[in-house]
Amino acid sequence: MVYSTEQRNILLTFLKEHSDKVFSVNQIEKALSSQNISRSALYRNLAELEKLKKVKRSNKIGSREAFFQYYDNLECLNHIHLSCTKCGRIFHMTNDLAETLIENLENQDGFIINKRETTLYGTCKECSKKQENQ
Repeated sequence: MVYSTEQRNILLTFLKEHSDKVFSVNQIEKALSSQNISRSALYRNLAELEKLKKVKRSNKIGSREAFFQYYDNLECLNHIHLSCTKCGRIFHMTNDLAETLIENLENQDGFIINKRETTLYGTCKECSKKQENQ
């Protein structure tokens, strides 16, 4: 078995390399099966990385399962996120569009958005095209 800090580094590297996606523990376990990391070590390390704000936990609509995404990069700090409910990919909303949305909400409703914590759910362009072609 690999040491905890090494396990955490393996997990963090995997999540960084796939920062545009969210993963369940099952998906992470399968992807890292050759690394000999136990499920309990995954849960423990994900919880610690979440406390350190390096990983964000989320849920998909209609699922009780938790999903995790690498979240400790400068791009994520100042973007509203768009999450495709079909393929699971995460996108950054363009700054101009996000700023317009934020300004309108602040001016009309006095509601202040925390961009880093905001995710809008829908269907990405690629998945929409696939659905149209079926």
